[in-house]
Amino acid sequence: MTISPPDPNLGALRLELSRLRAARGWTYDELAARTGLARRTLIEIEQGRTIGSLKTWHALAHALGAPLDQLLGTLCLGHEAPAPPTV
Repeated sequence: MTISPPDPNLGALRLELSRLRAARGWTYDELAARTGLARRTLIEIEQGRTIGSLKTWHALAHALGAPLDQLLGTLCLGHEAPAPPTV
């Protein structure tokens, strides 16, 4: 029997990005300048029209001074994180 993982909480991920950007008082233009990403990409991520690549989230984490696991950890909000494997 295959057990499928729960769907990632993409809404929580977008909210965390928005929260971190707002906490710094940064506009999309400011975040774009700090990440090298297009302003349009940032808007589309925050508005849920695209997810972004791992490379994108890596750039965002560095620019925001937030650990990548803090950002991506929000994908598990609302469900239990997987248990560590047993050996």
